[in-house]
Amino acid sequence: MIIVTGAAGFIGSCLISRLNADNFNYIIAVDDFSNEEKNRNLVGKKIKERVHRDNFFEWLDQNYEEVEFLFHIGARTDTTEFDWSIFERLNINYSKTIWQKCYDYQIPLVYASSAATYGLGEHGYEDSEAIIPLLKPLNPYGDSKNDFDKWVLEQDKKPFFWAGLKFFNVYGPNEYHKGRMASVIFHAFHQIRNSGKMKLFRSHNPDFKDGEQMRDFIYVKDLIEVCSYLMHCRRDSGIYNLGSGKARTFLDLANNTFQALNTPSTIDFVDTPADIRDKYQYFTQASMGKLRSIGYDKPFHSLEEGIHDYVTNYLLTGTYY
Repeated sequence: MIIVTGAAGFIGSCLISRLNADNFNYIIAVDDFSNEEKNRNLVGKKIKERVHRDNFFEWLDQNYEEVEFLFHIGARTDTTEFDWSIFERLNINYSKTIWQKCYDYQIPLVYASSAATYGLGEHGYEDSEAIIPLLKPLNPYGDSKNDFDKWVLEQDKKPFFWAGLKFFNVYGPNEYHKGRMASVIFHAFHQIRNSGKMKLFRSHNPDFKDGEQMRDFIYVKDLIEVCSYLMHCRRDSGIYNLGSGKARTFLDLANNTFQALNTPSTIDFVDTPADIRDKYQYFTQASMGKLRSIGYDKPFHSLEEGIHDYVTNYLLTGTYY
């Protein structure tokens, strides 16, 4: 029995597909299941039981002896939400209870952290646990993820295996429901299909030309491969980066999306909104040495490979993973 929280979401639903591919079909899907568009991510997947997130802890107290592994992917991920009480309830306190249950019942745990914890990158992007207390995220979402990471590192009572994964800029199938919080590639695809061109933020930093702001984009298929590896590995607990390890420009992203659509590149630059301009990240790149050092040796998709697969096999046909 494997539990996936956030099961109907983008990453959670892809993870369930990956587990099903390895014949793990005794899946307990935890979510609120109130969004019908989101629930389409679960169509056709092999799931033993759906448990509402509000009922999950009671369910776990009754069924823990059967649980082999827990993936805690569920969270409030809206970076534009400023109601701290929402993050405190869903991202911090809920996660603390999961941690405590996994310790009590000795269930191995992988949970989703975020590269949003790094803020403007003043301390770099090394996943050294020593710098976690120093990090200054740029929004309440990032604060909530970093607060939980800090809390985890303070705990004496831990599950026998646990890993926190700092997801960088994840893109890929099953994000149809995410609206404005979907990946840049998802929005690029629709802008190009609808207008034949793409808008990118102009640079307001003299060190970067327009469109040459850089991010570490990671294809969701690579992310779930790492999750699968950790489920089988179950050693070297800790907090790890999970990106591609290679920063790429937004121009690269746009041009590859145009290419996947067989459309000439036409890019317009617009000012970065004033209210986010001073908090805009111009560069992120995951240091991936720590994950590699524990034996994970599979290559990651290049941005070209990931965009081509995502556009041609999913976005153009409306297919789910």
